[in-house]
Amino acid sequence: MSFLVIGECVADIVRAPAGSGGADRVHPGGSPANVAYGLGRLGRDVTLLTQLADDPTGRLVEEHLTAAGVRVEAGEVPERTPSAVVGLDAQGTATYTFDIAWTLTAGAPADLVPAHVHIGSIAAVTAPGAATVLAETERLRARATVSYDPNVRSALMGEHGAAVARVERCVALSDLVKASDEDLAWLYPGEDPRTVADRWLTFGPVVVLVTRGAAGSLAVTRRETVTADAPPVAVVDTVGAGDSFMSAVLDTLAGRGREALGGLGAEDLAELLRTAGAAAAVTVSRAGAHPPDRAELDAARAEFVIRSGRAS
Repeated sequence: MSFLVIGECVADIVRAPAGSGGADRVHPGGSPANVAYGLGRLGRDVTLLTQLADDPTGRLVEEHLTAAGVRVEAGEVPERTPSAVVGLDAQGTATYTFDIAWTLTAGAPADLVPAHVHIGSIAAVTAPGAATVLAETERLRARATVSYDPNVRSALMGEHGAAVARVERCVALSDLVKASDEDLAWLYPGEDPRTVADRWLTFGPVVVLVTRGAAGSLAVTRRETVTADAPPVAVVDTVGAGDSFMSAVLDTLAGRGREALGGLGAEDLAELLRTAGAAAAVTVSRAGAHPPDRAELDAARAEFVIRSGRAS
């Protein structure tokens, strides 16, 4: 089972909360890069098609990815590695200020035949590189399943109506979509997440997942609707939580084709949400986008099951 993730790498410059006396920290980041890293940490065969500059932060990001076993296929070399200044409030919740460009023109190597393609965030909707992301996804989806996480960054989305149209095009290309309640609140103000999930299912996906932070998560298919609580955890920061959730989802569903994804039952979906929620809980319990490895995920999930009173 091989994965191809297409999207940006970003150096996250994490600012300590005002008055805390802490120093800034630089972490490798970018939602697609985090998903690839999370899959690598879980032992999966994963390639990241991205852009990296030959600068200190670019080298830091590449070393970070390759240490987890991720193969990095870099396109055109930008002038500098994209960055995001991440501000944290007293609860560890992150806000972002970006310095980023996305100009990818080269597709994946011809000999790379992934079983699954994941796209998302800035790279899937930001011109001119988004055109390459969509073209590659369309080319590969005949033989690969596809997942998408909009991971909305409102400062980079442009005019609202056009941004929604771009997101919905990506949704229509996908078999599985994961979005946060914050993503949906920006895309569709005032709408219930379940209503949005049901509508997205009519565009083409067979599974839509919605993460709701401490309120847990939701899975919707044409036959089932399942909710799960979030594991109780002391939050250090929320950087990369949704990406860890996504990596665990893809790991859990590895090898399932479109028909199998559409046939997921209620218990399958509940187990999926519990496992992905445990992965996110590990990540928020430590600084930066550092998802669990296999042993950490197994231990976190087991602890969550015990605490929730469920039998494994």
